[in-house]
This record gives sequence, C-alpha cells and structure tokens, in this order.
Amino acid sequence: MREADAGLFGPSSVTWQAHGDPMMWVAGIRALYLQALHPRAVRGVMQNSDFRKDAWGRLMRTANFVGTTTYGTTQAAEKAGARVRKIHSMLSATDPDTGERYGVDEPDLLLWVHCAEIDSYLHVLRRSGFPLSDTAADQYVAEHRESARLVGLDPDGVPASTAELAAYFEKVRPELAVGPEARAVDDFLRRPPTRALLIPARALLWRRVANLAYASLPRYAHELYGRPAPPPRTVTRRLAATGTLLRLVPARVRWQLPPKHILRAMARLGPGSRPDRRHVPYKVDRRDAILDGPGRAQRGNGGDGATCQRCQRWGTPG
Repeated sequence: MREADAGLFGPSSVTWQAHGDPMMWVAGIRALYLQALHPRAVRGVMQNSDFRKDAWGRLMRTANFVGTTTYGTTQAAEKAGARVRKIHSMLSATDPDTGERYGVDEPDLLLWVHCAEIDSYLHVLRRSGFPLSDTAADQYVAEHRESARLVGLDPDGVPASTAELAAYFEKVRPELAVGPEARAVDDFLRRPPTRALLIPARALLWRRVANLAYASLPRYAHELYGRPAPPPRTVTRRLAATGTLLRLVPARVRWQLPPKHILRAMARLGPGSRPDRRHVPYKVDRRDAILDGPGRAQRGNGGDGATCQRCQRWGTPG
C-alpha cells in the first residue's frame, strides 16, 4: 500500500505545527503592513488589482495558498506555486517618477514579500506565546526556502536562519518608504469598507486586530507610517492575551473554517499529523520564544525591553 503524501513539509516540520495556530491571522495582517513599506513591491499590487474592492478575496487567496503549500499534497503545492508564478509573469508596474516599467516577479520584490511574511509569522507566533526555541525558529526560516522556491526564487539566495533574516532587513531598510500606495493599504486596514450593519463589528473586532498587528511592527515601521504604537511591553502583553484567548477555542472548531486544509491533511495522514501545541516536538523555555524586530530573537525579556535578574538589558531596535 502506497504511503500517504505528507506534502512539502510534513507533520515533523516546524511549519506544520506553527501554521495551525490562530495567531497566524494577526501575523498575516502584520505582513501586509510590512510589505507595503517597499514602494516597488506595493506598487505592483496596487497597479494590478483593485485592492480596496477585493482585499478580502486577496487575503483569502493568500491564506489558501499558505494552507495548500503547508498541508496539501506535494502535487497540490506544486500546482499552487506554478499558478502564482504564471500570474506574476504576466504582470508589471510603472514607476511614476521615472517611467520605468518592471515585472512584479523581479527576484528582489519576491524576496521582500517572502521575508516580510516569514518574519511576521514567526514574530507574532513567538511573541504571543507559541513555544518555539531559537533552534526551531531557525529551522522554520530554513524550511521556507521551499515556499520561496514555489513563487520563483532561488532557495540558495533566501535567508535560512533568523540571523540571515535580520541581516536581510538591515540591508533593505534604506529602500523602504511610505508612499501613496502604502497610505492606501494603511487606510484600508484601519477602515476596510463594509456593509452598514457590520460597521459596529468592524469597530469592535477588526480594528482591534489590525491595531495589534500594526503595533507589533518594528519601531522603524511606525516611524515611516507616522503613527505611534503602544510601548513594546504593552504590545507583548496584548499579543500574549490574544493568543491565549484564541487558543482556548477548540482546535477542531477553528479548523472547521474553510478551506479546511488541516482537517483534510489529518484525514489523509491520520491523527498523528494533528498540528497541536501538545504535540510540538520543540520543547522550549518560554523566555526564549520572543522576537523583537525582524529576525531578531531576544531572550528572557518578553519582547518589550523589560529586564529582570535573569535578563540582559537591551534597547528597542530601530
């Protein structure tokens, strides 16, 4: 009997465990904020889609891609990657200042989008209390050279550890800026269009989630956007509280939400494939599970610069 296809990552991977956590939704919004800081990258999005009218569809397509590549079969993941590469190959954008026409599948742009996503997923999960050691965090980054390959990048040129990820962000920071496209993304994420009956829910629920995602950005991002954020200690406490609350919802209930990638993977591979924190093979001291700033693993301080007898003092990174 042929063994079931575990896909590109499989149940023993860090990715399989981490992507089943509900804080991935907050992380996804943080990634949008971060990605919008690269003028050429965000311009490619805004000039090729009506972001404001189809933002929910775009978010769901991204979630479906991540779910398929994480929990789907190898064939399904490869097919999803091929579809993304084909779409990107047909799109281009124009620099309004120089008139330059460029493809949205330029490696530098794909790499920025990839690194912003991976950093956001890792940052939010660890800062909200998901238990990953520094070693497991490095493994997570390395695993996602595979997802980078799917969108058309050479895996050898993609960061393979948190240190390499941090070095990448330091290198690219001079290229970041907030232009009209980033302002449009910020405005949408703060006040997404919705039906009149849902406006109270938007104010009560969505705005809190979007504000938390924004607050979890590095300090330089807040400075570029020109909007302050709460002190890092407060942000960490809110992320942890939100993570604790969402993780109280039974996993089987959360996984019923479409498109049910995790449930289908469990049906294909058996109960041992369940991505549940009780089964995470990466036992850690919780003090080692915080990131502050892209790619920077901090120890023993809760991610907010607080100190204690077992902690080393450090400054909030720029």
